[in-house]
Amino acid sequence: MRRLVGAAGAVVALVLVVLTGCSGPGGSDGPPGDGAPGGSGSSSPRPAGVLGAAPRLPSSPGLPGRPHGLGLARDGSGFALLAECVGDRAAPEGGFCRQHVAVRDAGAKEWVLRRSPLPEIPLTAGVSANLLVLGPGRALVEDGGAGPGARTWFTRDGGRSWRAGDRRTVGTTPEIPVGAVLTTDCPAPAGASPDDCARTRVVVVSPQDGRRRALARVPLLGAHPRPAEQPEPDGSWWVSGTDPLSGRAAVAVSRDAGRSWSVSRLPSPATGPGWYTAVAVGQDAVYAAEMGELTGGDPVKNPMRALHRSVDGGRTWQRMWTTGPEREPRTLLGLPVPGPGGRVEIGGELAGYASGDGGRTFARLGDGSHYTRRTPLGLLRESAPCRYALTADGVRWSEFLLACEDEDS
Repeated sequence: MRRLVGAAGAVVALVLVVLTGCSGPGGSDGPPGDGAPGGSGSSSPRPAGVLGAAPRLPSSPGLPGRPHGLGLARDGSGFALLAECVGDRAAPEGGFCRQHVAVRDAGAKEWVLRRSPLPEIPLTAGVSANLLVLGPGRALVEDGGAGPGARTWFTRDGGRSWRAGDRRTVGTTPEIPVGAVLTTDCPAPAGASPDDCARTRVVVVSPQDGRRRALARVPLLGAHPRPAEQPEPDGSWWVSGTDPLSGRAAVAVSRDAGRSWSVSRLPSPATGPGWYTAVAVGQDAVYAAEMGELTGGDPVKNPMRALHRSVDGGRTWQRMWTTGPEREPRTLLGLPVPGPGGRVEIGGELAGYASGDGGRTFARLGDGSHYTRRTPLGLLRESAPCRYALTADGVRWSEFLLACEDEDS
């Protein structure tokens, strides 16, 4: 028997050195989008590490297996799901995967294994568990099933104990509590996959008990709204979807924990709806990457139609970059990375690209790729096979490693 290594993502150059310049002006600038002012009210508390130097987390490269889920809390604590798979590639039906949970307590110098609620699974079943961190010491682990009866486990003591549950949505909530995350479910037909669901709804995963509750007031963004899982550094929550009147891409923002929403249309280059829009709030601008099928050029898996920019908190938008058949970037993995003074970075499928003028022009950063997502500590960049980096300002990054024992296998 020999250990099998999961599929590794592309390696990204973590030092932002411009290797080759590329592309001229990024397409025509669209007119500002129409939209009402952002909602008023108190915003969620600003998490630690929003501005200034990137938070530093310890590395624990000797943990077993490979990480496939990582979440962080605002106090620097975190959880990680690890899969340690053993078997023979020629006869995978005899293999198995142990599923571990690693935890970092706030202020700890290393990540440690804690009791995992996930069972050992056959190698042929594949690893599909999901992790949602719901605040300091709190997390929800899902077994990966699609239906409302799929199993879940909730901890509020840093993974020392787990309470079993399921994915059913129970009741409603008037607001999004601190530590909660947003997701969606399908109320009818119950348990339908996202592709088969006629109308999805926005739900809140509670940090108190790990249960799902429907958000009472949601923006009108068509049949399939897509919320950001985490709030942005200014406390705002964002949902993307389709403007019901024009059928084009639109976004909504709440600045009072989901009690009210303001919708604004994006100056999309397309006449029809796209897939979704990825929003990232920076120190002096908000960026919205419109995702959807491209016209012309080589096919890609994560097509970015356009990059929009707002300097008034999302009330109005200007299209900075329109994707063409050849000019890069044409793809985006995760979120744009906003920096000060018009700096923004796009992590594409094959390489990263940086702009110093708000997204009008881009220069290639180097070979490799990375996926970026929001956490309460800042933007988290993931690159294969076990390398992570955090930034609070879009410029300075702090790197750390998790479960790297199979990196060179």
